[in-house]
Amino acid sequence: MLNSITHGSATGKPPLLIAHGLYGSARNWGVIAKRLSDERQVIAVDMRNHGDSPRTDSHTYPELAEDLAGVIAAHGGQMDVIGHSMGGKAAMMLALNHPEAVRRLVVADIAPVAYGHSQIQYIHAMKSLDLEAIERRPEAAAQLAEAGVDPALQSFFTQSLDLPNKRWKLNLDTLADQMPNIMSFPQTKASWDGPALFLSGSESDYVLPEHRDEIRTRFPAARFAKLPGAGHWLHAEKPREFEAAARVFLNA
Repeated sequence: MLNSITHGSATGKPPLLIAHGLYGSARNWGVIAKRLSDERQVIAVDMRNHGDSPRTDSHTYPELAEDLAGVIAAHGGQMDVIGHSMGGKAAMMLALNHPEAVRRLVVADIAPVAYGHSQIQYIHAMKSLDLEAIERRPEAAAQLAEAGVDPALQSFFTQSLDLPNKRWKLNLDTLADQMPNIMSFPQTKASWDGPALFLSGSESDYVLPEHRDEIRTRFPAARFAKLPGAGHWLHAEKPREFEAAARVFLNA
């Protein structure tokens, strides 16, 4: 079972599951999860090979979807789901493979397509750190800066540092090995006709107009919205706006 952080108590509304993106964790979603928990129970998970969840040698979307299905089965069998980037692909796969498990779906800044770019450079940057010499997160951020990591991502990555044990809470070896799977999306003829919101950052190029036909083939009830001034990490850049958009859709 995935490690999870639970916010709030069960209410008359369906619980909400949040699946983070690559190199993220349940903790990254703490502020938004806590705010949304005023109306429903919210469960944020560490995806496999991230945070305190199990480490495995493989990292495919069917496997990630099964991980999420296990969490939902333990919480009554159906939930609303928010997934960002890698977590968004896992959430889409979940809806396609377990249609009864998902009531409403929010996919944050990702499409069910293969991407040509890789995120391997960040693994190289994280592996370049001398963890034995680092006592505080700002020191790690400074080393990441030297490795060419943008300031906004430095603090994001250092949240996954286990400083007392001098290690990353990321299975960097498996994530590097499985990067082709992470960048792809499985070929499937399945579709899911439940309510789906594809919420993107207006400054991001992850969800393009040419992706919409593929999205609608898989998710015929898909709706599209953009957060002005936000990039790929839209929930971190515009948390209040993200929360508001998610809340309106989930309560519709």
